[in-house]
Amino acid sequence: MRAPRLYLPIPLATGLTVPLDDHTFNHAVRVLRLGVNAPVTLFNGQGGTFAAALTEVGKRQALVRVKDALTGEVESPLSVTLAQSVSRGEKMDYTLQKAVELGVATIQPLFTERSGVDLTGERLARKVQHWHGIVIGACEQCGRNRLPELREPLPLIDGLTRLTKKPGLGLLLDPLAALGLRGLTPPSGPITLLIGSEGGLSPAELAKAREAGFIGIRLGPRILRTETAGVAALAAIQALWGDCG
Repeated sequence: MRAPRLYLPIPLATGLTVPLDDHTFNHAVRVLRLGVNAPVTLFNGQGGTFAAALTEVGKRQALVRVKDALTGEVESPLSVTLAQSVSRGEKMDYTLQKAVELGVATIQPLFTERSGVDLTGERLARKVQHWHGIVIGACEQCGRNRLPELREPLPLIDGLTRLTKKPGLGLLLDPLAALGLRGLTPPSGPITLLIGSEGGLSPAELAKAREAGFIGIRLGPRILRTETAGVAALAAIQALWGDCG
């Protein structure tokens, strides 16, 4: 049985004994019910991963001994940014989780005209923290050692400005587009994938995205929900140009 993978955002090195933070302690001890000498795998989101074991387990704290550095890399050769319109509740959680599993490098949440989501101030801060936890959990599950960058949510116009600062291929999922992924030249640089909200992007937003250099593509004859569209597009991109299939 594979040792549980635990995210611990501190410097890790062979021979160290370190405490688990509150979140990791709760998951390892209260949820998984791990005890002394239980093997675990630690990663800090920066690329390294280590075999380790619990050496002390108390009511509120646990210590873990870092043993050996492990080899192996599961990061995608593609650098893909998912610019995802914010959707309601578990739909956004699903998209983030599966995007991480499919190797996304960066996630840029966007507020669009038809998203129907009102998040500001403290509510937005709590939601972003929740999304961060979704990203961590997905990395623990799928074996990634590098945490994708989860950016601050932005209005679409501000997001387009940020997304187009660096060169790369910008793709806009549009069910009315004539072009599919197979009609594109395989990219040699970063890819940005823009996904609309549940009601789709408005005509004005579509125009702004095209002005910013995004190319409209379609995945097939069926219209996908917003929580499905980004996941399906990422899977297709990884199958065509990345490391899936």
